[in-house]
Amino acid sequence: MLGKMAALAVGVLALSATDAAQAQDQNKTAAMPSSWWDTFSISGHLEGGVTFNTYPQPDGLNFGQLFTDKANTPLLNQALVTVQRPVDPKAVGYDFGFKFQAMYGTDARYTHFLGQFDEATDDIGQLDIVEANLQVHLPWLTKGGIDLKIGEYVTLEGAEVIFAPDNPLHSHSYIFNFGVPLKHTGVLTTTHLNDWLDIYAGFDTGVNTTFGCCGLDTGDNNRGVAFHGGFGFNLLDGSLTILATTHIGAENANTPAIQAACNCDPNTALRYLNDITAIWKVDDKLTLMADLNYIRDDGFKTDGYGAALYGMYQINDLLKVVGRAEIWRDNSGFFVAGYPGNLDFVKVEHGDPSAQIVAGTPTTYAEFTLGLNITPRMPDNPVVKAIIFRPEIRFDTSLNGTTPYAGGNNASQFTIASDIIIKF
Repeated sequence: MLGKMAALAVGVLALSATDAAQAQDQNKTAAMPSSWWDTFSISGHLEGGVTFNTYPQPDGLNFGQLFTDKANTPLLNQALVTVQRPVDPKAVGYDFGFKFQAMYGTDARYTHFLGQFDEATDDIGQLDIVEANLQVHLPWLTKGGIDLKIGEYVTLEGAEVIFAPDNPLHSHSYIFNFGVPLKHTGVLTTTHLNDWLDIYAGFDTGVNTTFGCCGLDTGDNNRGVAFHGGFGFNLLDGSLTILATTHIGAENANTPAIQAACNCDPNTALRYLNDITAIWKVDDKLTLMADLNYIRDDGFKTDGYGAALYGMYQINDLLKVVGRAEIWRDNSGFFVAGYPGNLDFVKVEHGDPSAQIVAGTPTTYAEFTLGLNITPRMPDNPVVKAIIFRPEIRFDTSLNGTTPYAGGNNASQFTIASDIIIKF
């Protein structure tokens, strides 16, 4: 009997030892870092849309809009591909990543880095490099460390972005079109000071610029260096985020025509672009967003400012309702403009006197937009991840009696638009 009990005890101990060894092996496996390539991805989307304008448009423009500027004309806005391996946001040691994003479409007319495909064709559809950068996480100074971005990247500023699926509406705000930069070339650091505060700081060549000064086909339109930075707040357990940022640098082209027009040195006359974006996720269905903006140009001694408020309500998996209300003041008619030709926008950035422009006047603009995001359920397939329809109605008007719309004939305009986004 004792012999049987001893044998049983030995067997139990052996099984326990085996289980312990297996548990240790599992723990070791779980503790082993995943492959660097696990987060590598290639993705893309197509976006096409049309904007119908109820008022006659002798210049063919929806004034006050850029990406959706062509009235009653179907557009292939974006055919965009992204190849990336992002830095692990939970990395405790060194980590490295990258992002490359390229786009073909009508939106590229307004998103070019100067000197990169910006005048390669005068077709309405153009090619653009949206981002091309290296990313590094450095476990320095603070518990959260520092993230470093080097190369070409999109701006910190604004509630809306170039990447179409991340916007609540098809059309863009005045703030996005005229009050914030789009892209930069330089170095940007993000210091994760603690769980609720990030500090941004970096230097770049300016707004939508790269290297090389100052001809009509170079990457930078002046010799100035710009600062980009600010503060990011993560509050209420992540349900409220606030991003307060600034971009300060010389932005006017260093050409004789611009020097004479501003009676200034474009290499040193600063432009200040300031923005505060707050996003409050009230609950699982309702999200509120505010965008406050101020821009000043010392060279031409003018400024613009305003605010946009957004509401987004997710009714169900199929349907989201989105609204935007905005007021934006252009004090001297310097910032808000229309560009009838496909190269006119980049020509203005270069300081090319051959550029044509539909100039604005000192105006307080208001726009009210109501739209839907319709995302039907997709059958399982290896190619299309989602399809999104975004119909909207929009009313733009002048609040101070000017007539900026319909070729300078109307004080307001009404547009009906929709796009479709196919995500791969």
